[in-house]
Amino acid sequence: MTSTSRLPTAIVAVGGNSLIADTKHQKVDDQWDAVRTTTTHIAGMIERGWNLIVTHGNGPQVGFILRRNELASHEVHTTPLDLIGADTQGSIGYMLAQALDNEFHRRQMQRQCVAVVTQVVVDANDPGFKNPSKGIGGFADEASARQFESDGWVVQEDAGRGWRRVIASPIPRRIVELDAIRSLVDMGYVVVSVGGGGIPVFENQKGELRGCVGAMGAVIDKDRASGLLAAELGVDLFLISTGVEKVAINFNKPNQQWLDRLTLAEAKRYYAEGHFLKGSMGPKIEAAIEYLEKTPHGQTLITNPENIERALNGETGTWIVNE
Repeated sequence: MTSTSRLPTAIVAVGGNSLIADTKHQKVDDQWDAVRTTTTHIAGMIERGWNLIVTHGNGPQVGFILRRNELASHEVHTTPLDLIGADTQGSIGYMLAQALDNEFHRRQMQRQCVAVVTQVVVDANDPGFKNPSKGIGGFADEASARQFESDGWVVQEDAGRGWRRVIASPIPRRIVELDAIRSLVDMGYVVVSVGGGGIPVFENQKGELRGCVGAMGAVIDKDRASGLLAAELGVDLFLISTGVEKVAINFNKPNQQWLDRLTLAEAKRYYAEGHFLKGSMGPKIEAAIEYLEKTPHGQTLITNPENIERALNGETGTWIVNE
């Protein structure tokens, strides 16, 4: 690959809507359709002259594997969450890489995508282990959620969208494969990494890495890990692709207000006022704040996949910038 290190670099964090459009389209063929649609927008951004690192969520896919575990537990061993995270990084990374490479071929672009299974170090004493908060799997009605609860899961209602199982969501501290990701980007590869927030791992007293398993099972918020990666690499743009065209305050209320542009100080104030729910926009704003605090030249853009190119033209989306 030809070096593209002089091009501006962005991280594009794609959300669950980029992989599963809705609850009626969850099969593998449906996921392929969604991925191929999303990657056309990502390829368009690369065609405009960007280096890209792509990160992604994996919540529904983790839920599917957990359900398969439950249904097959009388026949085969179950799979711990760290391996489920690795499984989904591999499968979703494969889908994104293939779809992007095919799009590059169609557009006659001399680029290639590579997926990196990524580990992220967390603190074993993180308070998140005592306060499970991260939803995994699909949404359920309350009766189904109570059945999960009787099986030992913690369940919570999630921003009016239904009930979900929740587990620990520790803060990401260090990305193990950071140098490899940086080198691949410098060589001109489009890199898929930190899938599902990365595989959460501890460092033991010998400095060895071990997955978070058993009672310490966890998942890392994808946006928080993507923000950490964006800050560590010092990228020019942190683009969070989600299910809405813009960010709003007073969301779904009579006085709802869509936001075109926010300063870092305004984002902090609105976050402190409770405008962004923890099950939806909250982690995205948290990630944007953390990234901008560490990256004075950086900018964050939040929009949906189909509007990425319009948002880059300043026509839509919500921009968050340092003062």
